[in-house]
Amino acid sequence: MRADDPDLIEIEGPPPLDRPADVVVEALSPVVTAERLQRISDVVRARTDDLVLVLDRISDPHNSSAVLRSADAFGLQTVHVIVGEHGFKASRGVSKGTQRWLDVIRYQSTEACARHLKRDGYLIYVAAMGSDTQLEDLRAMERLAVVFGNEHRGVSEEMRALADGTFSIPMRGFVESLNISVAAAITMQTLAQDGRRGLPAARQRELEARFLMNSVRNADQVIEKFRGND
Repeated sequence: MRADDPDLIEIEGPPPLDRPADVVVEALSPVVTAERLQRISDVVRARTDDLVLVLDRISDPHNSSAVLRSADAFGLQTVHVIVGEHGFKASRGVSKGTQRWLDVIRYQSTEACARHLKRDGYLIYVAAMGSDTQLEDLRAMERLAVVFGNEHRGVSEEMRALADGTFSIPMRGFVESLNISVAAAITMQTLAQDGRRGLPAARQRELEARFLMNSVRNADQVIEKFRGND
């Protein structure tokens, strides 16, 4: 895709919540349907931060978009991104707006990303062909960050050196590798299929508020009117 393609958007995140979550929820809940409230509640309860994705300088917006879409589908809340020379862009048509529901954490350096993850107690495993550790072997790890690299260069040597290990996806055909979006989707589905620990109550409330903000037109005006009536 051309860099100036109007379908492309630079992905920032996470969106800020500049009001108390309880105020946002109380103000916006009455203006959405009961079905929408239940959908938000179900999604929030299914979210996890015990499994996160790391994208190491991904360059193809279609791949970025497909990965974000899969992360949302499989219940991952946070995607860590080491930004490449062309930024971190997604295609509106492919992502279907899923970036609005995720925490996309951006880094300018590999070291900063790895330091953040290890501080928060994650084991870091890099997708690599030929690794003796299979994808299934990672399922028992409680707090895990899985890393996928650039479409042409793969995961950087710096990230490999900082990681705790590598893993591979078993394949039985002639092909030796998978497209990154396919590999990431298989990985997330395999590692999340039994369910992962949910988010703390305060984090759930924050997401509930953010998701309501995304669901209500003119949400800021609705909240200000609500507060003015207090």
